[in-house]
Amino acid sequence: MKRIKGKTMCIFSAKGGVGKTITAINLAGIFESLEKKVLIIDLDFSGGGIALALNKPFEKNIYNFVDDYTNNRYHDFKEYVTHFDDYIDILPSPKDPRQGMKIDSKYAEIVIDKAKYMYDVVLIDTNHFINEFNILTLDQVDNILFMVTNDPLDIKNMRSLISIFKDIGETNYKVLLNNSRDPYKKYFSMYDIKNILKANIDYTLTSNFFIKEIDTYVMDGKIITLDKKMPNVFNKDYHTFMLIAKDLLKDTEEEINKETKEDKNE
Repeated sequence: MKRIKGKTMCIFSAKGGVGKTITAINLAGIFESLEKKVLIIDLDFSGGGIALALNKPFEKNIYNFVDDYTNNRYHDFKEYVTHFDDYIDILPSPKDPRQGMKIDSKYAEIVIDKAKYMYDVVLIDTNHFINEFNILTLDQVDNILFMVTNDPLDIKNMRSLISIFKDIGETNYKVLLNNSRDPYKKYFSMYDIKNILKANIDYTLTSNFFIKEIDTYVMDGKIITLDKKMPNVFNKDYHTFMLIAKDLLKDTEEEINKETKEDKNE
């Protein structure tokens, strides 16, 4: 049976500080629980924090990959990733933002293409800027997870972003409302948010997922969704993460089943 391409998802927002990095990490934990090999690509060149949040020091990053690829020194994609555990790898962003500024946007496609043939799932964390690199990244992925909070400026910015996608006919996105980012901000009801966005809210993280000791998890480099207590303590939010993961994998499972049937018939 030929190798099925992994599924790719970019976690994106119209404003910073909505919880993209923690969400990417938590989704990686969910995919691990489903026994899927995951790569988290950190494309936040203005100060990415995936490796930092997971307490993983690294020697090579995406800048080293691009530099070696450009100068014919590239041999193996695995040389540039950092291992978190048996299921999760990280392709870190450069520690020096000046290196990030040197990475040509054309390498977004190259990096993602190589990654999806090696991993079951590729999760991409970015900054919130609408620049050429991020636009090309959004064009390359299977699915986009737009994150929004119950904040007036955030909702208005997201409305503009979704409007752009509708105008160009893009439909490969879903919206996650993160009420755990600031549980005390309750400006709008769900009805109001949908009405302002002119879009559906596909997933919701509840205010109960606001974790006071999140700094402890970050300092210890732990993934909350890998905590055995998570399904019981944060039942609704655990199932939300699981739903996002299974929605992304849906087409892959169907493709695998089709390939299996074809192999049996040969």
